Amino acid sequence: MFGRRGSREAPAGGQGPSDTVATGPVPALDLDSVHRAYPGGVTALDGVSLRVPGGRMVAVLGRSGSGKSTLLQCAAGLDRPTSGTVRIGGTQLAGLGEAPLTRLRRDRVGFVFQSLNLVPSLSVLENAALPLLLAGRGAGDRARAALAAVGLADRAEDRPAQLSGGQQQRVAVARALVTEPDVVFADEPTGALDPVTAAGVLALLRRAADDGRTVVMVTHDPVAAAWADEAVFLDAGRVAAREVAPRSEDVRAQLHELGRRSHEAPDVRPHRPPTPLPYEPDARACRHPAASPYERSPR
Repeated sequence: MFGRRGSREAPAGGQGPSDTVATGPVPALDLDSVHRAYPGGVTALDGVSLRVPGGRMVAVLGRSGSGKSTLLQCAAGLDRPTSGTVRIGGTQLAGLGEAPLTRLRRDRVGFVFQSLNLVPSLSVLENAALPLLLAGRGAGDRARAALAAVGLADRAEDRPAQLSGGQQQRVAVARALVTEPDVVFADEPTGALDPVTAAGVLALLRRAADDGRTVVMVTHDPVAAAWADEAVFLDAGRVAAREVAPRSEDVRAQLHELGRRSHEAPDVRPHRPPTPLPYEPDARACRHPAASPYERSPR
């Protein structure tokens, strides 16, 4: 299910609006000077540039209103920038009509929505298979493998309402990964979860990145950000700071600094106290004895 992908090489020569870079590995996601303004003079993004190679997990953080959700929507092709370019795997989104853009999102993008957006009348298996079913592709084996990968193979015939919140979140992750997309976008994937359940979801996203996918996660949580390879901090629609191999304490300090500069309270929730239950997602992301149950061990 989480098979590793090789990096793509872009062909030489132009292809109109979906041109790729001439040579060399193509970033899985490339934003160049992206602006997004709304009527009334509201600027949500103000010249954001972000290049993310395949197999990398990036956490996007910032105070409320900093542009996090707008960045995710523009990067995933759910909203169109006012100016600037967005490329997924070398394909420029601006020149695509609605039909090819829909196909690109369906085939090459996975999205874990904050509200999950599971279909209550469908089974867990059908929810996981939905992107494949919409594409007219065989879905049974792939969807069952996706559910097995998130530990829900035995709940395939249940309805979402029969699952816990954490299990529903895992179904949403399985649905995002079932097409083996180039990029997975996750909007606050652990926002309503307890620490141990959050660890399971973060471990799935981390494993997807380790297996060659690109994961871009919007989060308010410094502990969740510590699972990423890089943290990107937004402030007033601009990239204000970046942190490679982020630690939760450094992320927290940066968020507080952004809040201090703007004379507003930082958009970060209080650190959850550790629960007595240890959690070991896998060998690469195991719990350190002194860490929170869902914080990765130091690199």
